[in-house]
Amino acid sequence: MSPRDLGESEASRWRELQKASPSLDNPFLSVEFTQAMGRLRDYVRVAVIEDGGTIAGFFPYERHGLGVGRPLGGFLTTCHGLISVPDLRLDSRELLRGCGISALEFEYLVPGQPTFAPYETDVRPAPLMDLRGGFDAYIEQVRAQSAKNYKTVRYKERKLGREQGEIRFEYDSADPATLRTLLDWKSDQYRRTGRVDRFAQPWIVRLVEELHARPSDGFAGVLTMLYSGDTPVAGHFGLRTETTLVGWFPAYDPEYARYSPGIMHHLHMAEHAAAAGLEQVDMGKGGREYKDWLKTGSVMVAEARVSRPSPVAAAQWLRRVPVNRLRAVVVENPTLFRAADRVLKGYGRARSSLQARPAPREAGLASQPAAPERSAAPERPAQESSRAR
Repeated sequence: MSPRDLGESEASRWRELQKASPSLDNPFLSVEFTQAMGRLRDYVRVAVIEDGGTIAGFFPYERHGLGVGRPLGGFLTTCHGLISVPDLRLDSRELLRGCGISALEFEYLVPGQPTFAPYETDVRPAPLMDLRGGFDAYIEQVRAQSAKNYKTVRYKERKLGREQGEIRFEYDSADPATLRTLLDWKSDQYRRTGRVDRFAQPWIVRLVEELHARPSDGFAGVLTMLYSGDTPVAGHFGLRTETTLVGWFPAYDPEYARYSPGIMHHLHMAEHAAAAGLEQVDMGKGGREYKDWLKTGSVMVAEARVSRPSPVAAAQWLRRVPVNRLRAVVVENPTLFRAADRVLKGYGRARSSLQARPAPREAGLASQPAAPERSAAPERPAQESSRAR
């Protein structure tokens, strides 16, 4: 079924199941996130799993053309899985058949779920900032394990305050202009570092704007911003449940890079999150060295692939799995990651230079207006199986 067809009783049951299991305490598993995705993407679906007339679970997923399946949010999200009663065990291939898909590949699966556990290929820790003892206890642990790094960041913070203006921090900003500033920084970062600009896709911008504007008791977008005087220098937009804030889109103004404003921002964000009653900040697995000394705990994340025999599943494996395995090796190896990062940044600089260069004009030809870009037709899901509502 489409998330748009979920009734209030089903949404309430979803929240009840999620809240009952600590392993599901992640906003990407919340019904509100699935509903927001469903409003913007026609290929988003939810399998409603019943046992004896009672809803035992939900499985949000994406169904693309030719029966290609993907976890909800795909490359945008960092947690996937079943939202269900504890120890729900389904025949995974029957689940895929009922969903009308041939294969699913997970990079951020909740580990140990009986339906998918036999197909897990790797389980790794993702860093988090453990705030259960309060911010003071968190900072004491950071100092103990990374005294030099912590001292350097606090020195840079005082220096930024002296040279640019008094430091202040805004937690849970409702200002759309502040969000726009953050997204502009993030787009610039993607281009500078040779990555694909996610915010070049209008639907992703709309998703973030909608999540920012629609808070609820157990789920909300949280926009934070660090200022020097009246100037914003670093910010973040993430999602939260009642107890967990998940990192999503951090960015800073590169003009202030020498002050390390991004790390500075994370420390202030942890302080305000703890004051707001949150118990942890999930920073996501892999990638950045600063996470190693800011983390004071971890949460396990699994990779898995499940499929049923079909030409589509075979083609999907050939196209995606080897590349994803190589990427995982690079991301988890600091030396390889730094080398790849340097290559991507070089590509980003070259791309920016080419884009800034005026295009040559042929002599004797008047410039013609560019043809309007065609917008791709939205992908339509295949006919639903009778097994997946």
